[in-house]
Amino acid sequence: MDGRQGADTAPILRGAEPIDLQEEGSHGVLLLHGFGDTPQTLALLARRLSKTGYSVLVPLLPGHGRTLEAFGRSRASEWIAAAKDAYVDMRTRYDSVSVVGLSMGGALAVLVASEQREIPALVLIAPYLGMPRWLRVAAATHLLWGKLAGQVNGRNPRSIHDPIEREKNLAYGVITGRELHELSEVVRRARKSLADVRAPTMIIQSVEDPRCSPATAEFTLKTLGSEDKELVWTEGAGHIITVDYGRERVFAEVERWLSSHRPGAAAATKK
Repeated sequence: MDGRQGADTAPILRGAEPIDLQEEGSHGVLLLHGFGDTPQTLALLARRLSKTGYSVLVPLLPGHGRTLEAFGRSRASEWIAAAKDAYVDMRTRYDSVSVVGLSMGGALAVLVASEQREIPALVLIAPYLGMPRWLRVAAATHLLWGKLAGQVNGRNPRSIHDPIEREKNLAYGVITGRELHELSEVVRRARKSLADVRAPTMIIQSVEDPRCSPATAEFTLKTLGSEDKELVWTEGAGHIITVDYGRERVFAEVERWLSSHRPGAAAATKK
């Protein structure tokens, strides 16, 4: 029997549940959370978009929001498949579906958009599309050190500057060599797919992000195959900028991009 089977049979942590704000309408928005994290990091944005008339879904990725054992059994292929399946399912219900990804969710959003050419708008929030060299080496050699090291602390207090929101965060906070390898696989595949993205794309990046460097954001902008693309810089927050200080600015930028690229928006502007 595959040891990964049953990875999602454990109960979901309170507050980590999928967020389903789908209602009757023509425009949907799929939000994708990050590595080891939960939809909780996108809850405020989801409610904001729902109030402005979008049907919003934030799925819980396989192995996330449950137990460390479940997380350890989950794989990159499952996270990618879950993101793609969620988009396809929403697309059967709505005339258009935009995609927004946070951190690793940004990498997953790139993989979705590289295959689905009808996406009207793509937003990458602090997209995790580059790993420091030492992390790439650690991921590649995880079979040598992973079992010996076991679980390694993966928290960084600078990821969320706001202490209240930092305390609320439901991320696992630890990582194994195997899961680091799986994360590197998502990053590798997403970077390779950037040139295939055609959807209008906005990147929102904090200059103080401790996990994603400005160079990675600039590389992403340059490599994207989209003709319509923009990089927006923010200050005063860390990596999870959807819950951190200045999040209202992030929400406003997301709304601006989605509304300006909403099907029919150009025609309405000309009237």
